[in-house]
Amino acid sequence: MNELVVCSGVTKMYDAVKALDGVELSLPSGRIIGLLGPNGSGKTTLIKILTGLLCPSAGTVLIDGKPVGPQTKAVVSYLPDRMYYAGWMKTRDLIDLFADFYADFRAERAEAMCQALGIGLNVKVKTMSKGTKEKLQLILVMSREAKLYLLDEPIAGVDPAAREFILRTILTNYSPESTVMISTHLIADVEPVLDEVVFLKEGRVVRHDSVDHIRETEGKSVDAVFREIFRAVPMGGVWPC
Repeated sequence: MNELVVCSGVTKMYDAVKALDGVELSLPSGRIIGLLGPNGSGKTTLIKILTGLLCPSAGTVLIDGKPVGPQTKAVVSYLPDRMYYAGWMKTRDLIDLFADFYADFRAERAEAMCQALGIGLNVKVKTMSKGTKEKLQLILVMSREAKLYLLDEPIAGVDPAAREFILRTILTNYSPESTVMISTHLIADVEPVLDEVVFLKEGRVVRHDSVDHIRETEGKSVDAVFREIFRAVPMGGVWPC
């Protein structure tokens, strides 16, 4: 199986704080992978390093066999954890912007998904609900024919119906040769679509396994295993009676 992403000894320091600590990680093509961990575990930092928005303090990253740079950015489609489009922009403006900026963007696909959801092409971002903004942003990201999709908290803060749409959009709009990495702490919602999981804890990969293997060997859901790994223990190591 071809390795699409290879991280070797990736460390990221913010002054004296170590956000990532020697991350060793290889991700194959053709998989949907959950990047799982509590807030502050380093998920967003790792994703930003893969996109090229941040540089590691130490270690190397290869995407499709190349160091992170213009060539890798051309094959990575990134959904940030917050919307960054200007409120005055209309749906049509954003579709035109993506079409101009990305050679692999398929405007007709984006327009068809907007039409199916009733998102008007002449509607301004500032008039949209939070759920509609999240859907539009995902539509734009998934309308590219990228090799690697990096989705940072795509279902946080939206209602269950919107979550269902978002996960369905991910499943139906990525190529089998591509890989999707979904960063989240809402494990139960994304577990049904995942092939593999990467658990991050305090900036380190503590487990990388297939979902099927976890279920077969432990007889538990990924959500249950996650809760065991990240269960909070109070000072002294025991819970009070």
